[in-house]
Amino acid sequence: MTITSTPNNDVRYTWAVALYQQMRENFWIPQRLDITQDVTDYGNLTDDERYAYDGILSYLTFLDSVQTCNIPHLKTSITAPEISLCMAEQISQEGMHNQSYQYLIETIIPPERRTQVYEFWRTDKLLRDRCEFIAKLYQKYIDDATTENYFIALMADFLLEGLYFYNGFIYFYNLASRMLMPGSADIFKMINRDELSHVRLYQKLIPEARKVFPHSVEQIYEMFDMAVNYECRWTNHIVGNNILGITESSTEKYTKYLANIRLRSIGLEPLYPEPKYSKSPYTHLERFSDTKKAAHTKANFFEATVTSYVMSSGLTGWDEI
Repeated sequence: MTITSTPNNDVRYTWAVALYQQMRENFWIPQRLDITQDVTDYGNLTDDERYAYDGILSYLTFLDSVQTCNIPHLKTSITAPEISLCMAEQISQEGMHNQSYQYLIETIIPPERRTQVYEFWRTDKLLRDRCEFIAKLYQKYIDDATTENYFIALMADFLLEGLYFYNGFIYFYNLASRMLMPGSADIFKMINRDELSHVRLYQKLIPEARKVFPHSVEQIYEMFDMAVNYECRWTNHIVGNNILGITESSTEKYTKYLANIRLRSIGLEPLYPEPKYSKSPYTHLERFSDTKKAAHTKANFFEATVTSYVMSSGLTGWDEI
């Protein structure tokens, strides 16, 4: 089926057509990015930096792995073909991200450490608890496919795409700002760009879903607060105050800042008091997320929009499950 964005077509969600086209234009291949310097840099990292690199890489691998399993379940309940296409492209991109993590692990990390990295999310108790919490929100819908559980799964996906990746991205951009692991940062720039398109998708879907599916605003705030607490606990565990340029205080400020942005994007008031959590402590790292080397993602990185998106007016409805 061919979908175009002409004014007279029958596409219900024209914003999804623009988003799908942008997602397709973002196609990239990790093996085309040079990470040879990172092989040397990895051996020169401090023990704390190497520990954080391994743990964050394992965590992000889990996040994208669970998405490749979860999104198809959400997609089966979508009857609008233009939205279904966006989800299909998201699944493809998540697979590419997993291939990227494998490329990093198999190229940069010494053979004797690779199994440890792959299994880190299983062997580290705090990370295992973190991952189980995320997975159970999706499993709840798989086990009991009610409309209420579908909404919870949508919210869980939004939290994953809009909150859980970003302290990890910051860590790699922090290394790049100190002239370390530039190839890894380049790969995460591309993943970052993809994830912003996924955030955009769910920012559009959730306000409309709120009109249809059983939920409460208190439930949304509770999910956000729990996600923030888990994210801060994990980041403080793996990074803490041991990495130059990142502290437990900046992690809390950044995570709550992001949560407030995500809440506003779906039409809700911020959860955490402003102005304390109205500004990112990592604005100096924005340029490291720029895939075009011309400040195109300045501000957009944190606001969850992507340069050149042309979105139409808001959603006008939701197809029944």
